[in-house]
Parts: sequence; C-alpha cells; structure tokens
Amino acid sequence: MKKAKISGVGCFYPDNIVTNDDLAKIVDTSDEWIHKRTGIRKRRLSTGENTSDLAVMAAKNAVENAGLTPEDIDLIVLATTSPDYLTPSTAAVVQGKIGAKNAASFDILAACSGFIYGLKIGKSFIESGAYKKVLVIGAEVLSKILDWNDRNTCVLFGDGAGAAVLEETEAGGIEAVHIGTYGDKAELLTCKSHPLNNPYYKEDQDTFDKISMDGREVFKFATNIMPEQINLLLKENNLNIEDIKYIIPHQANLRIIESAAKKLNIGMEKFYVNLNEYGNTSAACIPICMDEMNRRGLLNNGDKIITVAFGGGLTYGAALIIWNK
Repeated sequence: MKKAKISGVGCFYPDNIVTNDDLAKIVDTSDEWIHKRTGIRKRRLSTGENTSDLAVMAAKNAVENAGLTPEDIDLIVLATTSPDYLTPSTAAVVQGKIGAKNAASFDILAACSGFIYGLKIGKSFIESGAYKKVLVIGAEVLSKILDWNDRNTCVLFGDGAGAAVLEETEAGGIEAVHIGTYGDKAELLTCKSHPLNNPYYKEDQDTFDKISMDGREVFKFATNIMPEQINLLLKENNLNIEDIKYIIPHQANLRIIESAAKKLNIGMEKFYVNLNEYGNTSAACIPICMDEMNRRGLLNNGDKIITVAFGGGLTYGAALIIWNK
C-alpha cells in the first residue's frame, strides 16, 4: 500500500519584527498585558509582501530541502485565510512564480487548521496514486484583515508561510490524520467577505471585513479539542503519550497549550512552542515549526510526532507522523 511522508520542509516570514512595545504605541495595550494573556512577545508583519510572496519563498525552500525541482511537483495545495485574490487562487500564483509547470493547484480555507487539512488531502491523493509529489503550503498575511483598533485580536497574529513536500514511502510517514468542523460555532471567529450588491438587492449592509472573535468561547473550544484529538490518535494507533517525541500545537496562545499539557498529564517540554517569536500565523504555524525543528536537528528518522490545530469554522485537525525525511 502506498503511504505518504514529508520529504522536505521550508518556511519564510517578513523581516519586519514588531514587539509588544511597538504595538503599545498604536493601540491601548502593553507588553505585560499581551505576554501574560498569550505568551507572545513579538511577531513578523508585512511591509508590502503579499501572501503569495511569502508562500513562494517557503515553497522554494521546501522543494530544495526535499532535493527536488519545482517541475517535480504535480500538485500544490495552499491553505490560507488571507489570499491575494478571490480568483486566481494563491496556489495558482505560487505555481506560476516557482515554475511548477506540471502541478495542478488550488486553495483551501480551513483557517488555522488549514495545513492539517492540506496534509489530509495530500496524503489521500498520494495513497490513491493520483499524484506522487504534493506541495502543501500554509501562508498568511493576516495583518491585512486585522482590526488595528481591537487590542483583543490585533496583538495575536503574525504574517508568515510554511510548506512541506509529500512523497511516496514504504514505511513510516503520515500515519493518520483527523479533520473536523463544528459549523454551529462558526460565528465565534469570522471575517466577512463582500456583501451582496446587485440591481435586485440594495439594502444597507455591514461591510466589515476584519477578523472578529469571541476569544473566551474559542479558548474553551481549543482547550477541549486539542487533548481530545491527541488522545484519539494515540488510542487508534495503540500508542501511549510516552511514545511521542514532540507535539506541534497550533501557536495561538500559550495558556491553551499549557491547559492541554495539564489535561494530558505531561510536561510542556514535549510541546514545541515558538509563538513568543511569531504570534499566531494561522495555517502557517505548524509548517513553520516543522522547518525550525528540522533545521535545529530536533527531528530524527523514526521519531513519532503529533500535530494538532483548531481554527475558525470552527475547524480542527490532528496528525500522527513518523518522521523519515
């Protein structure tokens, strides 16, 4: 049976570093207020780069890391909540810019769970034999859809991109992926699109197009879904938490990760955390972490890792991976 593995990873983010003290100059907040509630110290924010610009660089780095050329890629799946356009897809823009002329391409929107959704899609296509080399990208320039007067949301997010190349393997690789949605909670985290405006409908409408979030309710959802999904993966694959080398969680809030660690009865050292440096980069969080860990030599062949995320929708996802890059 064909299986899929991650053969290359890469990431990219803007050079512009914005600290909590910097944000305190433009919104009513402070470093103490932000760090105490989130664990975030700084983030990267675009000074002109669009989502595709970051995605292109992350994609190039991942393809090179896999020892391939862009022409080797036959499918690109790009997860984003902040695309360059409604059409064309950001994946199509990336395909053209990196020269992946043999690749089909499309975007998916599953918010902060998007990269795990992409892993599920790529894994399924490879196992079916439809594609052999799939590039999965999570890329965001969330700074263009933030309300910079809302200190409860604008301090949380950053811009960045991460990517992974998936290929066939005989052993190990992406063992299992769970994805899901609680659509009845969709209104808890939103960013409205273009309102209806045609000759047959002229009623005044709310055109607010910035991220809006019920932070308390999203927090409650996240602290429950993360340990639930981790335990489910362990049970279904006859593993114990001690068998897992690292858990790579969505980098939304340190208190959420600490709550998950407490419910799983494990130490924080098992979680890879970098949100203090980058904030919440949504679909890019997990692949950025993977690339950092790979470059730091933290991942060795045979290591079992779990990735887990949650996001607007409300979506969630978790994957069990045996590292064999």
